[in-house]
Amino acid sequence: MIYFKTLETPIGKMVAADFDGQLCMLEFDGNSVTEQTNLLTRVLKSEARDGNTDLIALASEQLKEYFQKKRRHFELPLYLAGSEFQKTVWNMLLSIPYGKTTSYGWIASKLGKPMAVRAVGRANGCNRIAIVVPCHRVIGQNGDLVGYGGELWRKKWLLEHEGALPSEAGLMV
Repeated sequence: MIYFKTLETPIGKMVAADFDGQLCMLEFDGNSVTEQTNLLTRVLKSEARDGNTDLIALASEQLKEYFQKKRRHFELPLYLAGSEFQKTVWNMLLSIPYGKTTSYGWIASKLGKPMAVRAVGRANGCNRIAIVVPCHRVIGQNGDLVGYGGELWRKKWLLEHEGALPSEAGLMV
């Protein structure tokens, strides 16, 4: 069973999902939530139900701490539903420190596939666990804020919250 619950945050409602005691989704409420929910039920071959779980309560508490600037790293079991390449990219995202940014090209190079910038961008865009898997920390090579499913104003807000805007923190190298 996949359990879903809507959470309130300073930048809008988010939907958290628990599959077998692991966070499998944390998306900003909007059109993509229905699509992601349908996709997860097919991929995980499970039914979806509204409800709170211990994991969702923990995720909610850690998000609250993050927004209060009391938490920089999440300690939650994650279920990364995707291809092996996507999982590799998402694990790279987990290595980007709070307050730092990097580029799609940097990730592609670190994966040993410097020409796979677009594939990295697509994998980044398929991340279903916003904020916890920090896809918002990936920016364009030139420092532009590009590509964020939660809308660019939220990406900017999150990077400002972390003190990680390119003009302030620069790119990881």
